[in-house]
Amino acid sequence: MTNKYVYFIANWKMFGDLRTLNSLDKVVKFKKDNKQKKLKIIYCPPSTLIRPLSKRLKKTKIEVGAQNCHESDRFGSFTGHINSRMLKNVGAKYLILGHSENRQNGDDNKKINLKIKSAIKAGLKVIFCIGETLKERRNKKTNQILSKQIQIGLKSVNNKSKIIIAYEPVWSIGTGVIPKSNDLIKSISFIRSKFGKKSPKILYGGSVNPNNIDHIKNINTIDGFLIGGASQDPKKFIDIIKKTIN
Repeated sequence: MTNKYVYFIANWKMFGDLRTLNSLDKVVKFKKDNKQKKLKIIYCPPSTLIRPLSKRLKKTKIEVGAQNCHESDRFGSFTGHINSRMLKNVGAKYLILGHSENRQNGDDNKKINLKIKSAIKAGLKVIFCIGETLKERRNKKTNQILSKQIQIGLKSVNNKSKIIIAYEPVWSIGTGVIPKSNDLIKSISFIRSKFGKKSPKILYGGSVNPNNIDHIKNINTIDGFLIGGASQDPKKFIDIIKKTIN
């Protein structure tokens, strides 16, 4: 891994209730027992759990993020939506933006750009998801798509130190299929080339689980992992971390 810390970001998606938070005691204990290890654990639960989770993790080294926001940084007539200021107010420090599940529901590159600028203005660090579809990959358009997502998504974003890139091939999310090592190395290298010497941290996401982490953990240009379904199970989440850092 290239940076001081290895990131393990749990994207809970639409999962969990107040009782679910009890399962995090195992992860808290694991983090405490491994405090000498250079690892950063961040949980991104549904918005309904950000406040109680923040309180529960207050005296730990585990941080809390959110999963999406409205692009406006003002209060307004947007029924059912939450903006970055509101997420920051209830305890979020990070925010996942650009996830393919939200891109498929209408978040285009321009809207994501507005959300990123709003989040940084609110004081949040952004986990910016990018990645190609299977069709785009087969048509050899991966680099073209990644370049466009970065160029438009980060347009006029001056404080890129607040950005963490999560490379998530859309065809890998939830399918159990992950890229071949050489392909993944090439994609990560291409992403870094778009930033020059001041490259942000770059994570990999897409079907990360205890069974395949050995396949990708030794790619030293990856700074950590964005983990979906496997992060909902504390045992699987801890196993992923153990296999990576040991």
